[in-house]
Amino acid sequence: MDAPVLFRQGGFGLVARVRGLDAVRADEVQIARLREFAQGQDELADAVVGWLRRDRGGQELVDRALAEGIDSVEGAPDVLRAFFAHAEATPYWVDGPRLERGARAVTRAGLLGLFPLGDLSLMGGYFASRATKSLVGTGEIEHRTVHRLLETAAWWIDVTTPGALTRGGSGYQAALRIRLVHAHVRHAMNRRTDWDYARWDRPVNHVQTAGTLLLFSLVYVAGTELLGLRYSAREKADVLHLWRYLGWLMGVPAELLPAGEDDAWRLLWLLATTEFIPDEDTKRLAKSLLDSHEAIGEGRGVPGKLLAHVNVRVHASISRLVLGRDNADYLDLPDDPLAKAAVVAGAGANFVAETLRPFVPGATTLQELLGGLGRRRYRQRLGQLIERTA
Repeated sequence: MDAPVLFRQGGFGLVARVRGLDAVRADEVQIARLREFAQGQDELADAVVGWLRRDRGGQELVDRALAEGIDSVEGAPDVLRAFFAHAEATPYWVDGPRLERGARAVTRAGLLGLFPLGDLSLMGGYFASRATKSLVGTGEIEHRTVHRLLETAAWWIDVTTPGALTRGGSGYQAALRIRLVHAHVRHAMNRRTDWDYARWDRPVNHVQTAGTLLLFSLVYVAGTELLGLRYSAREKADVLHLWRYLGWLMGVPAELLPAGEDDAWRLLWLLATTEFIPDEDTKRLAKSLLDSHEAIGEGRGVPGKLLAHVNVRVHASISRLVLGRDNADYLDLPDDPLAKAAVVAGAGANFVAETLRPFVPGATTLQELLGGLGRRRYRQRLGQLIERTA
């Protein structure tokens, strides 16, 4: 099967070609097996949500189990015990030091990491139109885009903070909470009489969750590299290891959890081949994302409006450079030559600094400290903004 246009254009297409992805193919049996997961849903989380809808006091038990473990919850119902038995049964391949190193590699990017997260991972992910139908169905697409963008950024910081994935940690809790949020969305979508299972598959299914995790891991790393950041082979492997464990916590079947970078690229390629089917909702989501960048950047008076304008142009330029002209035109993204030149110049400066960093004693540790400080401060600000937009 031919690769989608997303892989043939822009900076991301260049990365794909360097990785030799033109040779990646799957036979019909493999594609059919992959598509089976599009009909799979997280039964453990769905059972918990079903129980929570019957028991109004159940959320308190969930919160206690998240923070202290299921053994601390006396009289926990079987569905809750089954859910946490899976989450707490850490797979043999989980390596604590690798999780820590992966989180530090992500942290080193600081707030720069938010750019590929939104401009490549989210914007590129909108081409997978089946996965966006839940956003459309819940009204997130037009009425709460800013709130959702803020929550996504906060969640990403929570789960990629060093030490946060220990049992009961902030990242561990955030991963399991979003797993239950997905179950709530599935419950709502499955109750809709207009949900088209033949065209859209099961709502928030295993394929879509696995694809989202790849956007936040493999695609994120490729995006930051295009902005000038550099990683060692071990750092890349550790970042993917971090997200492999996050996938486990979020209920993704083990068969869809890549064990390494080659596996991740192959799965992404195959998912893009079968899932990247853009439609009008793709364009609506892209517009809403740009509008949210304008709203977040906007301040008072002329300086505030100018900042909002620049914010949109910079984000759109990054998307154009990494996704390619045709994809960007399809999304109706602004084309600003000056902004693109500024992004390229910034990426070049980052690349030079990152090339020198490993040879300067203490530079990597300092960058991790500065990146962590910037992320913590921004996370506090995000919490305040989320409350305002709730």
